[in-house]
Amino acid sequence: MKKLLIATALVAVSGAAFAQDVVRLGTEGAYPPYNFINDAGEVAGFEREFGDELCKRAGLTCTWTTNEWDSIIPNLQSGNYDVIIAGMSITAEREEIVDFSQGYLQPTPSAYLALSKDADLMSGAVAAQTSTIQAAFVAENGMQVVEYATPEETVAAVKNGEAVAVLADSDYLKPIADESGGELVLLDKTEMIGGGVGMAFRSSDTELRAKFDAAITSMKCDGTLDAMIRKPEYFGADSPLAWGDAGKTGC
Repeated sequence: MKKLLIATALVAVSGAAFAQDVVRLGTEGAYPPYNFINDAGEVAGFEREFGDELCKRAGLTCTWTTNEWDSIIPNLQSGNYDVIIAGMSITAEREEIVDFSQGYLQPTPSAYLALSKDADLMSGAVAAQTSTIQAAFVAENGMQVVEYATPEETVAAVKNGEAVAVLADSDYLKPIADESGGELVLLDKTEMIGGGVGMAFRSSDTELRAKFDAAITSMKCDGTLDAMIRKPEYFGADSPLAWGDAGKTGC
């Protein structure tokens, strides 16, 4: 639920994606466990499995493509793909530009990753990926923000001393801390930012959005979505991203 992107230039595209023979799904491919590129060079992760299941339920033929985060909304608008499924938080600012599906992941805490538990967030720059809700949060809360194009660069900034900490989704940072051998630690402080994660569409593609919304609802109602979220390779059995009874509304 990472990101906040205000597009500065939008290109209007006429015609609905639903009318196409193939629906093109756009993701970042750099934010595990949400999405990443596997050893075979293919899009993988929770959103790959989730997106494939949605397309199956909606009766759609779908393909996957990747796009850098900072241009992911403009390239949706310019027609490079038809849907964004990339860990994108639903925010009021983005809703001025794109239409969102209902949320498929609940809001989750953002965490700080640092070299030590006593890191002082006011003593230096806090790293965040550019155009994210975390970058905006840092800037709006009296801390010095330094932005990087990719999530990997934000972690590298902490390691090499360019930043005292990085703020990102806890689900992204926890495995990094666990695998660092104690070099990197999560601070006890967390932040709740954003309103959950949804798929983004061009405003003209109402029929396509409705098809995906119906598929998301069906996955919530039959428990498939929560089961997928709770897989150990994704978010784990105790993940706060799962819907539980809240996902049964409208079933």
